[in-house]
Amino acid sequence: MQTILALVLSYLVGSIPTGAIVGRLRGVDLRKEGSGNLGFTNALRVLGPRAGIPVLIVDVGKGIVAVLVFAAIPGADSILGTEGIGLACGLAAVAGHIWPVFAGFRGGKGVATACGVFLAMAPAATAVVVAVWLVIVFASRYVSLGSITAAAVLPIAIAVQGRLTGERQPLLLTAAIVVAAAVILRHRGNIKRLIEGTESRFGRSAE
Repeated sequence: MQTILALVLSYLVGSIPTGAIVGRLRGVDLRKEGSGNLGFTNALRVLGPRAGIPVLIVDVGKGIVAVLVFAAIPGADSILGTEGIGLACGLAAVAGHIWPVFAGFRGGKGVATACGVFLAMAPAATAVVVAVWLVIVFASRYVSLGSITAAAVLPIAIAVQGRLTGERQPLLLTAAIVVAAAVILRHRGNIKRLIEGTESRFGRSAE
């Protein structure tokens, strides 16, 4: 029962539509502006850094809270085990962010919340992934390309970390692969625009 409670709470916290809330405070419906996405990138493009950065911080925080707070409710007593319940709660938060019950199941692309999950579960590997994201974004000016590349690098970073530490953590690697696949699939429209050369660059309005 405690495991189910932890998963439900994780999904619900992931479902908090940060972008929609910040947009309403500014008199803007982000689902009708820019790309129509409720994530950090669209908030930044439409509302600017004063709105975009808080959205990013809260969305990352949702993943951290799911892993460090809600997963601790059943803790080691969970039928999933300590690592398993942490990952399950993290994935539930990411699912909530992508398909939020509080916003008609239309949310963000899961990047920020997934970052929070893996920062809590594998901080060193995630720091490498964040560095890759920053390099790609600032070199190319494409946030989507940075997110897609970072997602692809995540399982590799987790695998390398496992080899270096001697802790292979197959559950963590599996979760990284699942999250990476979900993030890349959520960016399929961006991938098409990148190929066609019509994708919006950072600092310009969304296509």
